[in-house]
Amino acid sequence: MSQIARSPTQLGDTLRRFRTLAGISQSDVAALAGLRQATISKVESGYAAVQMETIFAILAALNLELNIDVRSKSSAQDIEDIF
Repeated sequence: MSQIARSPTQLGDTLRRFRTLAGISQSDVAALAGLRQATISKVESGYAAVQMETIFAILAALNLELNIDVRSKSSAQDIEDIF
């Protein structure tokens, strides 16, 4: 299943969705990623000031990967959501 994330909030929502589909807790992800549960909570809440290393640790813990693609056409609302 592929998801598009164009903002920290969308990325957090996507990570939460995959985590809950996997049936694991924030604490479980934190332990697998070598992070604190509070960090997982912040990322899932859309906290923007997150280090890339943290994102990649969470992705690895959830057995996910990051794919970069050309932005698809979007509505003005989608662009507003970025800012």
